[in-house]
Amino acid sequence: MAGESIARFFRHSFRRRSSRGDEAQGALPNENRPAVGERTSFPNSVGHLFFEYLIVVSLKKNTKGDYEPKITYQFPKRENLMRGQREEEERLLQAIPLFCFPDGNEWAPLMECKSETFSFVLTNVDGSRKIGYCRRLLPSGRGARLPEVYCIVSCLGCFGLFSKILDEVEKRRQISTAVIYPFMQGLRESPFPSPGKTVTIKSFIPDSGTEQIELTRPLDSHLEHVEFQALLQHLSPEKILLVFASAVLERRLIFLAEELSSLSKCIHAAAALLYPFNWAHTYIPVVPEKLLSTVCCPTPFMVGIQKRYLDEVLDQPMEEVLLVDLSEGKFLRVVGDEEEILPAKLQSEMLSSLPTINNNIQTPEELNVCVSDAFVQFFVKTIGHYPAHIKWNRSGQGCFQERAFCKAPTSKTTRKFLKRFVKTQIFSLFIQEAEQSKKCLTGYFQKRLNEYQEQKKQRRLS
Repeated sequence: MAGESIARFFRHSFRRRSSRGDEAQGALPNENRPAVGERTSFPNSVGHLFFEYLIVVSLKKNTKGDYEPKITYQFPKRENLMRGQREEEERLLQAIPLFCFPDGNEWAPLMECKSETFSFVLTNVDGSRKIGYCRRLLPSGRGARLPEVYCIVSCLGCFGLFSKILDEVEKRRQISTAVIYPFMQGLRESPFPSPGKTVTIKSFIPDSGTEQIELTRPLDSHLEHVEFQALLQHLSPEKILLVFASAVLERRLIFLAEELSSLSKCIHAAAALLYPFNWAHTYIPVVPEKLLSTVCCPTPFMVGIQKRYLDEVLDQPMEEVLLVDLSEGKFLRVVGDEEEILPAKLQSEMLSSLPTINNNIQTPEELNVCVSDAFVQFFVKTIGHYPAHIKWNRSGQGCFQERAFCKAPTSKTTRKFLKRFVKTQIFSLFIQEAEQSKKCLTGYFQKRLNEYQEQKKQRRLS
């Protein structure tokens, strides 16, 4: 695609409709709406296929003698598509090579190249998202050779599980490409498991026989697309809180790192801090070089950019941006009021709850729960009274009483925070879902909210 065509695709594809009363948001019937407190970026995954496509992207010389990424394999080949489906697939397949090799076209054959795992997200105008889970690797062989990327495209968010699948793909690639495809076919024929459940894939490998690969989905679905350990390795808890504060007010956030995997993991983790809310704006874990100029727009965004392009980023006109250098663990540009956004008392409580990377926490799963709960508790204490401020009519339709909601907390700093937070799109979308039906009040966040309210009740009685 020409540069302008790529930019046009970017502008149309990476923005969610996020206004309250939006047609796309209102089109979902009540009985099919996700529960309030559950992440709604991706569809209800039970019964879905593991993936839509396996794409292989290789570097090929163009007429100028430069290497550029091209799709060299697609599984499965889609036939008999309707016109709209075919156009959507074409747009998807045009964009994928750019995101598999976002770091430009200055490539040459290599003797060694460390494998990298990263991901990207493509967002349709209706807000639905597809994730590309990528493994860049150097094929086995003698002499210098070019890296290639295996990209699994899925509408399901589960970074850890797909990383394990890519491990299996890479292991088979070192034997023969022919060994990959029967494995992927078996995977495609298996339903995506429910939270906490395991699916077993049988796969034949020459000289090893038939292997059984077990793929287990995390029990807590709101944590299955995140690795907070990566964020803690690059930023102090104090700086993570300031990133969170900026994201809560839907500001522009740019993350810098050289490694694609670091960018991908850290930006997913930063977005996950917002649970039970969903980032509703431009969201690109790794921005391709050709799109650097398009991300510095006046609307909110959360993007990752390789540090080698720092000078180009700094040349862009930017307002109200938090520029985060993950390599150095510091901020290169701030708005200046980040420390004043969150209520001071709750900030202190969160800092005391957040683990450091040296804490004796045994597993990544335990670390995820520990970090997530610190931020979940923040929202429990600041917006947990929202159900009491939804008035219901006889037909079961709710109406949120914003003014009364903002005045309810006894803390002045919490009231100040809420007056700003209720104006965000992430809060509007959350409340829009809550207004649809009382039955929506389920999920992990509601469970923690119920526990907190019960503890307050017991303290009053004691």
